[in-house]
Amino acid sequence: MQAINIGLLGLGTVGGGVAQVLRDNAQEIARRLGRDVRIIAVCDKSAERVAELCPQATFVANPMDLVAREDVDIVVELFGGTGMAKEAVLQAIQLGKHIVTANKKLLAEYGNEIFALAEQKNVMVQFEAAVAGGIPVIKALREGLAANQIQSIAGIINGTSNFILTEMREKGSAFKDVLAEAQRLGYAEADPTFDIEGHDAGHKITIMSALAFGTPVNFGACYLEGISKLDSRDIKYAEELGYRVKLLGITRKTEKGIELRVHPTLIPECRLLANVNGVMNAVRVNADMVGETLYYGAGAGALPTASAVVADLIDISRLITADTENRVPHLAFQPSQVVPQNFVSIDDISSSYYLRVQAADKVGVLGTIASLLAKENVSIEALIQKAVLDNNQAEIVILTHSTIEKNMKAAIAAIEAQECVAAPVTLIRMESLHG
Repeated sequence: MQAINIGLLGLGTVGGGVAQVLRDNAQEIARRLGRDVRIIAVCDKSAERVAELCPQATFVANPMDLVAREDVDIVVELFGGTGMAKEAVLQAIQLGKHIVTANKKLLAEYGNEIFALAEQKNVMVQFEAAVAGGIPVIKALREGLAANQIQSIAGIINGTSNFILTEMREKGSAFKDVLAEAQRLGYAEADPTFDIEGHDAGHKITIMSALAFGTPVNFGACYLEGISKLDSRDIKYAEELGYRVKLLGITRKTEKGIELRVHPTLIPECRLLANVNGVMNAVRVNADMVGETLYYGAGAGALPTASAVVADLIDISRLITADTENRVPHLAFQPSQVVPQNFVSIDDISSSYYLRVQAADKVGVLGTIASLLAKENVSIEALIQKAVLDNNQAEIVILTHSTIEKNMKAAIAAIEAQECVAAPVTLIRMESLHG
């Protein structure tokens, strides 16, 4: 059979990995596919790097020239971002080229436009590598769980944040010290905002939510809260109480609508997700027929991510002559069935909570705090005084039963207004992750 020709946009870490996978596993790929997959053109800032890593390929300086080449069957977009990457992808689709991308930001923010054009042009857009690196969770959501109604997804989907939280728990280090270590090791960028403030995880959970519930991608509906304000004391106290703190991306179908959120979360230490450490990723999916499934592995890195890119190349190569109706839909559901749904604001979600209150160590303070919580229909599960500080202030840790977030915020505002309370109340949401 005729070889499949690839045009590669970007030969950075992942692009270099794709070149290596296609080279080192060429025979295995051909055995599975029945034809060769080869890179014939590369657009990158460095012609020297192209000559070194893809000596068989033609260097192309302008990405629009690459996507216009008649001998390119599939365009692999690894530029990242939403500037030139978006322009190149849309132009490639206009010209009838199939797309493989690892660009979660592009899909979370412009996926609806891209998928609509691809549908019109009978073009496939594959994006396994955009979520959780080498873990095949997109394929699981689009195909493996197609017989199910998906109820919820909860994922550790940012390795940088997970590394920082793991180090804070194991070493008791402050956030800023662990962040500096993550930057030294190359796990965090010089400007780590995208990772530590939840944007990266938000893009990924937005894509998974659309696949799970048949909605257009809607990053604007995603609540984002990062880990930069976490105190190592809270991670220590959580562990003493049998919990671990993780940055989770969560989406859930409820009677009110779809929850879509990213924030630090207390998880019982007995749960599998609570024991995912370092830079590893994991995604837990709960569905009506199969129950709970967990997908674990490397969420980033040259070869794990390249593995997902090449798997997409193989999928497209198998279906390259098929009509649209014979392919898996981009967002798992038939396009006519991908419809807007209501998203629940963070104030209206129901959750349990961890609170840390710093208040005067004197008679009546605990009773005041408990009554203020009760006034807002917040029920206490556990209340523990952890320490008395040098200024005669006590640290009080409270675990609550499930309540509506706006009630919790009202109670916290009332607590912080008391003269006996010396500092803002720390709040971390809790998830039991029951089936």
